[in-house]
Amino acid sequence: MTAPLPPSITHVTKENFVEEVMNSDKLVLIDFYADWCGPCKSMAPTLEQFAAENPDVKVVKINIDKSPELMQAFGVRSIPTLVTIKDGKGLAGSVGAVPKSKIEELIRVSLQKLAITPAPKQSPQPPTP
Repeated sequence: MTAPLPPSITHVTKENFVEEVMNSDKLVLIDFYADWCGPCKSMAPTLEQFAAENPDVKVVKINIDKSPELMQAFGVRSIPTLVTIKDGKGLAGSVGAVPKSKIEELIRVSLQKLAITPAPKQSPQPPTP
């Protein structure tokens, strides 16, 4: 049975994936997990603390046993797996139980990738006299 989550974390399934992840205006951190997974359980308090301290990031959990199609869509082969996504684009990921500092690093890398945008092409300007 899935334990209730704090309000700062959302359970996501294939039914609400588009609404909660793809349509989110925030950077989304996805935690792929299973109720039977020991490392997933040990990482849960760290993830909850991170979510509470970082309201700018939407933290969601996907139970791989209840949503295997999402696990397959993201190519998840081991759990826990963390993935960041924004505007439908996967940005960064991490496999295995990690400390909060690694989650923060994952977010920093993701935000840096979002900040890198190609410069707009400028049309040639006539020389000024």
